[in-house]
Amino acid sequence: MAKNPAPVPANKLTKGIYEAEMFRLQTELVALQEWVKETGARVVVIFEGRDAAGKGGAIKRITEYLSPRICRVEALPAPTDRERGQWYYQRYVEKLPTTGEIVLFDRSWYNRAGVEKVMGFCTPEEHTRFLRQTPIFEQMLIDDGILLRKYWFSVSDDEQLRRFRARRDDPVRQWKLSPMDLESVYRWEDYSRAKDEMMVHTDTSSSPWYVVESDRKKNARLNMISHMLSTIPYTHVERPRVKLPKKPIATGSYHRPPRSLSKFVPDHVATLLGDTDN
Repeated sequence: MAKNPAPVPANKLTKGIYEAEMFRLQTELVALQEWVKETGARVVVIFEGRDAAGKGGAIKRITEYLSPRICRVEALPAPTDRERGQWYYQRYVEKLPTTGEIVLFDRSWYNRAGVEKVMGFCTPEEHTRFLRQTPIFEQMLIDDGILLRKYWFSVSDDEQLRRFRARRDDPVRQWKLSPMDLESVYRWEDYSRAKDEMMVHTDTSSSPWYVVESDRKKNARLNMISHMLSTIPYTHVERPRVKLPKKPIATGSYHRPPRSLSKFVPDHVATLLGDTDN
């Protein structure tokens, strides 16, 4: 006799609810995109947090149906020797949006408050200067009309370690586990202290930090996207309805070249299905 499935807890986010709400939010993200394009707004969203906290997954869901011409992701690598000699914020300024653009920073200038501070990649003087200058820098962006949002993805140490182990054992995600990620496990308290100090100096009334609890990834994605949409005063932009013919229009003057003149990709799927006769 088949066993009855275990009851779903009342506070458990089911797959059906998650997918339905995610699609609704993604529909609103498309509306936001059209508003940004129509009004020339400039939007910057910063994603920070622990390694494996779920930043990448949230960014992926945000951009899934958006145009890369309007919404782009910036994940800057380690600075070059030339960039190290520049004003610290300079390489980030170059990536800021122009009118009608959304930029999502997968880590940002806050590297200095986190990994650079903990790993000794900057001097104490540079770190202190960063904490003092960043609120001023961000206020300049806001005063110029940029809509700036900052999200910190918070994950527990147990959950982070579980995700690291999952990456280690997954052949398509092993690249996501770097020596720097492993170092964060052993420096958990150092990163915690650096984050607390960063919050004290840069969580301002005009540019606040919003903390996303992300031990449950799906919950975190819905919560973060819903909140971001609620903070931007976008409106739905009416798009002209496109008229399409009932069937392709053919005049009879075009004749397709013989298939023998083209090089086709081999039918790999046929080998999977065991259909090798075609």
